[in-house]
Amino acid sequence: MNLFYYPGACSLADHIALIETGLSYRLIAINHDRTTQDGRDFLSINPKGYIPTLELEDGTILTENQVILAYIAEKSGKLLPKDGVVRWRALEALAFMSSEIHSRYNPFFRNFSELEKERAREGLAQAFAILADQMGDKKFLVSDEMTIADCYLFWVLMVAPRSGVELPEALGRFLGRMRALPSVTQALAEEGLG
Repeated sequence: MNLFYYPGACSLADHIALIETGLSYRLIAINHDRTTQDGRDFLSINPKGYIPTLELEDGTILTENQVILAYIAEKSGKLLPKDGVVRWRALEALAFMSSEIHSRYNPFFRNFSELEKERAREGLAQAFAILADQMGDKKFLVSDEMTIADCYLFWVLMVAPRSGVELPEALGRFLGRMRALPSVTQALAEEGLG
C-alpha cells in the first residue's frame, strides 16, 4: 500500500494506524506543485487533490480519512472491534471529528477574518468538551483499547495549538499518552516531525 501524505497533515492519523496494525506500507510525499515524491501527477491519482490518499496493491485508490482508517482496521483486524458498541462509538467519533473539528481548522490554515477565527474557536471548544466528556476516565476515546478514532484524535489535538483553544485536561493527558506510543513516535519521525 502507498500512503500519499504531507508531513504533519491529517494523513498522520492513517500513518499511525498503519504502523500500529503492522500493515506494510510505503509513504509517498506530495510536493507543493501537486507532484508526488515518486514523480507522478497527484491529481491523476486523486482528482480531489488532497490527502490522505491510499493506493492499494491492485491500484485501487481510497480517499477520506474515515474510509482509509476503516479500511486499515478491516484489513488488519485491529483497531476496530468487529461488532459491539465500541465499534459504533469509534465510527461515530470519526464522523464527529471530521465534520465538527477538522473543518473548523480552516480559518487557522488560511487567510480568514478574526471574526471567522473566533467563531471557529467557539465551535472547537464545544467539540473538545464533548470529546473530553465522552472519554471520561478511559485510557482512549471510546474504550481502554486503542481504536482508529484515537489515531485521528491525536492529529486533531496535535494541531489544536494553531487555533489558540485550550484543550480540556482529559484530552491533554490523552495527547501525552499518545505521543509516548512507539507507533506515534515512529510516524512523527518518518514524517520529519520527531
